[in-house]
Amino acid sequence: MSDDAPQPDRVEGAPHPRETARLIGQDAAQRAFLDAFTSGRLHHGWLITGPRGVGKATLAWAIARFLLATPAPGADDGLFGAPPPPECLAIPPDHPVATRLLAGSEPGFYHITRRVNPDTGRLRPMIVAEDVRELNRFLQLSATEGGARVVLIDSADEMNVQAANALLKMLEEPPARTTILMVSHQPARLLPTIRSRCRELRLGALSPEEMAEALTQAGAETDRPEALAALAAGSVGEALRLGNLGGLDIYAELIGILGSLPRLDRPRALRLAEAAAQRGAEERLDLLITLFDTALSRLARTGAMGQALLPEAAPDEAATFLRLAPHAAAARAWASCAQEIGARARHGRAVNLDPAALVLDTVFKLQDTAA
Repeated sequence: MSDDAPQPDRVEGAPHPRETARLIGQDAAQRAFLDAFTSGRLHHGWLITGPRGVGKATLAWAIARFLLATPAPGADDGLFGAPPPPECLAIPPDHPVATRLLAGSEPGFYHITRRVNPDTGRLRPMIVAEDVRELNRFLQLSATEGGARVVLIDSADEMNVQAANALLKMLEEPPARTTILMVSHQPARLLPTIRSRCRELRLGALSPEEMAEALTQAGAETDRPEALAALAAGSVGEALRLGNLGGLDIYAELIGILGSLPRLDRPRALRLAEAAAQRGAEERLDLLITLFDTALSRLARTGAMGQALLPEAAPDEAATFLRLAPHAAAARAWASCAQEIGARARHGRAVNLDPAALVLDTVFKLQDTAA
């Protein structure tokens, strides 16, 4: 597969999930799938859910390799009886199935994700019905080959209504020897009839230790892994985004501005607003809005719990939050502030409000709340 091809299912700065050597954490989900496989109760549709960046796509690719490389229970008993049941999903990287999947040439595998619109040359914002209907041709052709077939949809949330309805027909009448894996960040957005016809594997946030291990595997280097883990809330994907865009430094600036309240450090606030308004800074602006929400959430939790959140995600964060939210009443005020700021930010982005004005409006709201 060309490295130049758009890959909407890949986090920038990280290997594609098909290239990830090992799934870190998520032992419960792996065991649940293995139990279903070895007991002969393998469901035809699997919904892999959980927060973004915790390994859902990596698990889906691991399951695909496993199913295509592992005989079904009872299918290969041989002269000396059935082989011992598999204890993990891992398949050797030099296995023919693994090498074919990596090269995009495995005949028993079909991958659905957002594709380039041939009329515009741009990546479509959604998975369309045409993408799902092409699956029928794959199923018809691969039926003559025999063996297992795996379909991976990443992410199912991105299907439009027509694509979802086309998939639903397949789930209602599942093709023989075919397993459909769907990655979903927001399963509530899917049709209830799709959810009801799938078995769910729910993945959770990674621990700080697992985060550090996963970031090392992804080739990310940071001298503040604990701070990155605290801000990313157990999501490797979010941690990589923070690292790529200088998120730790931006968050430290936010904490510095909050630390100046109620007497706002205006020059510092203006520098932050000017940086957000620079040409090509759209991604950083989106990250800044996210980090405002993260800071206020951590601030409100500090007040509600009556103690600092550890580890700190920036220098002086704990002292600043304990001063601004010394009790539950202050925590409620900051939580209300977070809701209002979030609504303003969404409206401002929708109407293309000047980024600098949007940031300053947010900072002045923080000042009013701290007063």
